[in-house]
Amino acid sequence: MAKPKFKQRCALCKENMVVMYSYKQFPICVKCHMKKIDQPIKGAKFKKLFDIPQKFYEENYFLRNIKEAYIRFDNLTEKQIEAFKKTVKEMKEGKEE
Repeated sequence: MAKPKFKQRCALCKENMVVMYSYKQFPICVKCHMKKIDQPIKGAKFKKLFDIPQKFYEENYFLRNIKEAYIRFDNLTEKQIEAFKKTVKEMKEGKEE
């Protein structure tokens, strides 16, 4: 993962600080992001895909973003699915970078 550049207050709750890696990144804390993605998943294929431990979502910004993209657009590309599976596999093996 890239080196953190600066911290900024969460745009939603205005309480927690968020480590920013890019000026393009939306400042949202883990707590607010988890509230946003804590919705029921439609489709059986994606329900199984997103059925991973809550801890993984709390630790990994990328996994939260993929789930948020699915909730928002109701679909994912094959590359997004592959990257999600690869990241989950690495986290299960303990190779988190």
